[in-house]
Amino acid sequence: MINHAFTMLRHVLTLAFTAALGFTATALEIQLPPETGAFKQDAGAEIANGQCLVCHSVEYVTTQPPMQRAFWKASIVKMQQKYAAPIPDNQVEALADYLTKNYGVWTNGTSTSTALAAPATNAAPVSLTSTNAGLQLATQYGCIGCHGNKVKIVGPPYHEVALKYASDPDAVNKINEQIHKGGSGKWGPIIMPPFPQINAAETKVLANWILSLK
Repeated sequence: MINHAFTMLRHVLTLAFTAALGFTATALEIQLPPETGAFKQDAGAEIANGQCLVCHSVEYVTTQPPMQRAFWKASIVKMQQKYAAPIPDNQVEALADYLTKNYGVWTNGTSTSTALAAPATNAAPVSLTSTNAGLQLATQYGCIGCHGNKVKIVGPPYHEVALKYASDPDAVNKINEQIHKGGSGKWGPIIMPPFPQINAAETKVLANWILSLK
C-alpha cells in the first residue's frame, strides 16, 4: 500500500514537473522579427550596402532617430577614422546624403535633388575595357569591404568563389544573379545585400574578374 502511494506520488510529481517545463519553454519563446537584408534602393545605396553592412545590420541605422545630415556625416567619419572602416574619402559625402535622405531629416531648405542626381561617388567612371576594371568596380561598389581575394572577411573570399564555379559553364550568369539579387545560404547564413543598380555590363566584368582569381 505504501509502495503504491509512493508510486502514485512520484507519477503526479513527474507530470507536474513536465508540465512546468512545458509552460516555461513556451513562456520563454521569443519571436524576433527577420533582419532586413539591404538598405532602401536610392542613389548611394550601393555604398551603404557595401560599407555599412560590414560591421552592423540595417536595423542599426533604422532604429536611430531621424537626425540631420551633420549627425550622419559625423557618424560616418567616426566609423572611418576611429574604427578603421574602409570607407573611401570620396564616398563620405554621397553616403551622408543617402542616409540623411532615407533615414534622417533635411533642414534649412537643403535640397537633395542635385546631390543625389549625380553618381554615388565622385570617382571617375570605370573603363570596362581596362585591365583592372574588375578590381575598380569591386572597390567602387564596396565589394572588397566584405570579400577578400584569399581571406574571408564577411563573405567568402573570391578565390573560393572562383574555385566553386571553375567547371560550371553557367558561372557568369550565376554570379551576375547573386550580385543583382543578393541572398544567403550558399556560403552560410550571412545575408548578401542585392545590388540591382550595377548594370549588366559591370556585373559581367565583375563576374569574369572574380572567376579569374582561382
